[in-house]
Amino acid sequence: MKKLAFITLMAATLSLASAQYTGPQGDANTNGRYNGPTLSQSITTVREAKTLRDDVHIKMRGKIVKHSHKDKYIFSDGTGEVTVEIDRDEWNGLNINADDIVEIGGEIDKDWNTIEMDVDYIAKVQ
Repeated sequence: MKKLAFITLMAATLSLASAQYTGPQGDANTNGRYNGPTLSQSITTVREAKTLRDDVHIKMRGKIVKHSHKDKYIFSDGTGEVTVEIDRDEWNGLNINADDIVEIGGEIDKDWNTIEMDVDYIAKVQ
């Protein structure tokens, strides 16, 4: 009886060990990495961002037009303006002025009557 239990346990373990992702595969150029859609693959406009629900992750491109206070800035992309919160550690040594185009990524932070974006990364667009 112990042999049968041991054999059954080993067979189950081996079948689990050989389990793998069987969905669509990337092409040869991606070296086997995931090559499908992501949550925030496209750029979101400020106008669109204002309609999204709280905690949605997005990317936006535009300009930081002014410093509001502390870690708050006004971001504009031509469709509107929104306050963005960029913590000191997210700047990574970047020097950005009001004429530079940047890409920011983060999540929507909605309260009762305000909307902001908590920025997780910022990069200057060349």
